[in-house]
Parts: sequence; structure tokens; C-alpha cells
Amino acid sequence: MTRLLVRPEIGSLVGGFAIMVFFLAVAPSFRNLDNIGTILYQASTIGMMAVPIAMLMIGGEFDLSAGVLVTTAGLAAALLGWWFNLNVWAAVGLALLVTLAVGLVNGLLLVRTKLPSFLTTLSTFFVLQGMNLGLTRWVTGNVSTHQIADMQGSESARRVFASQFALQVAGHSITLRITLLFWLLLTMLGAWIMLRTRQGNWVLAVGGDEDAARASGVPVRRTKVALYLFVAFCAWLSGMHLLFGYGVVQSGEGIGKEFIYIIAAVIGGCLMNGGFGSVVGASVGALIYGMTQLGINYAGWNPDWFKTFLGVMLLASTLLNVWLKRKAEQR
Repeated sequence: MTRLLVRPEIGSLVGGFAIMVFFLAVAPSFRNLDNIGTILYQASTIGMMAVPIAMLMIGGEFDLSAGVLVTTAGLAAALLGWWFNLNVWAAVGLALLVTLAVGLVNGLLLVRTKLPSFLTTLSTFFVLQGMNLGLTRWVTGNVSTHQIADMQGSESARRVFASQFALQVAGHSITLRITLLFWLLLTMLGAWIMLRTRQGNWVLAVGGDEDAARASGVPVRRTKVALYLFVAFCAWLSGMHLLFGYGVVQSGEGIGKEFIYIIAAVIGGCLMNGGFGSVVGASVGALIYGMTQLGINYAGWNPDWFKTFLGVMLLASTLLNVWLKRKAEQR
């Protein structure tokens, strides 16, 4: 029992269950099965990025450019495809290369300069934010991309990145988006890496004590660069859903989303100083975020208080995670 209680995701699992019961009791619309798809969609778009961000935080680093990078991925596919009159799938492939290049730069900046990741990725954040706006306005004359619906290959790409299907449950039709599948696959992949592979042990070792990990033969630099590349891949996947789900991308989107991903990871059990955390917990943190945001609306409360509630939840989660880590170290 004690071994179970010190697991990093246990706090988020208990908190998630409590929040679900709470909104089921106070918000009648929350009990409507038709709304489950909306809640899961909201959680999945956050969870797709919370998984790699959690692994990066367990490795002791941050990525403040993650939110804007999602927008960069969508913009790159749309602008390159329109400018060079490419098949959409060629543009999607080029966007993947662009996004991975940004992740590689983030990783190399960190390991080569040894500056804090807070500073290096904050710099990337501003660079990308400016490029997103400047290049979009230069190519389209506007702050958003052109519609991609008439581009060759657009329909097949939409089915891959933004399809949806209906599930019949107790006479109700629940609409589920493909992002739910992406989210579950990324969570299973991340959990498997962290719990079953040598690379997962490397991430924990690097985040716990970098010098000790290096002395033990762990490839510290390679591990950190790989984590940033994984963040970039997930940003590309999220960006493709953004593009093909809405048909256009606004150049100013994504700003502030990086904090939501970090909050989901912290609620899920990740410590800010690394070496402790859970991928599954981060996904539960994303679900908590989705349930809370929509639960407040369904309950008819003033949504202005949502950020206050979020701040309290973040502080409480951090204190709980620190306590759990101390208990784990005492075992």
C-alpha cells in the first residue's frame, strides 16, 4: 500500500476522480453522455503535448516554445504548400522537418551553451512568435493562412489528422476525435519508454543528478536532445490536427499553451527540478484540466475564476508531489 501511495501519478488519479465526482454532482450538463466527447477532445489536445513535456521535465528541462511550435508546424505546412503549389502530403513532410529542426536547435542550444533551458527555449519562443507573424503576413498578406481545402491531398490528410467518429452508448451518440487515439498512443509509448526501457532510466537519471548520470555512463547530451526532438514531433502532430481540423491557422495561436502543458505535467506528478514524475499522471493532469474548464461552463459559473482555480490546483499539486518524493526517498 505504501509503495502505491508514493507513485507520482497517485495524486492526480485521486484528484481527477474527485473533480469528476464534484462536477457530476453540481453540473447537470456534465452528466450528459453527449458531452463526453467534448471533454475528451479538450483533454486530448492538451495531453498530446503534456506527454512529451512531462518526459522533458522528468529529465530536468523545460520547453517554453512548445505552444508556439505547434502553430509553427501548422503554418509551415500551409505556407509551404501554398507558396510552392505542393501536394499537401509533401507540405506535411516538410513541416515535420521544420519542426524537428526547431527541436534539434533547442536541444543543441541547451547542451552546447549549458544555459538554462528556461532561457534558451524562451529565446526560441520569441523567435518563432515573430517568424509566425512575419512570414504569414509576407506570404498571405494577412495574419492567417489561406484555406487548404482545395489543395491536392487535403481530404486524405484531413482524414488522418482530423477525422472523427460516433460511438453509440446507451442511446446517446458520442462524437470522438482522432486526437483521442493520438493521445492514448503517445501516453502508452511514453509510459513504456519510462518504465520498460533503458532510455527511460536515462531520463530519470539525467533529471535526478546530471553529473552522477554522466559518471555512470549515461549519454546525457544525447538524451536531452532526444527529448526535445520528441517534443517537436508531438508539436508537429498537434499542428497538423490544428491545420486540417480548422482549414486555416492563425499566426498568433499557441501563445500561453506551453504553460497549460507544464501545468498538466505538474498536476500529474512531475517536479519542476526533474528526476520525478509520470507520463500517465501528466495525461490525467490533462484530463483534469479539460474536465475543470468545461465543468465550470457546464455548471454555469463565471469562467473568469478558472485561472484562479488553476493556480490553486497547481500549488497544491506541487506541494503534494514534493511530499510524495520525500516519502519515496525515505523508503
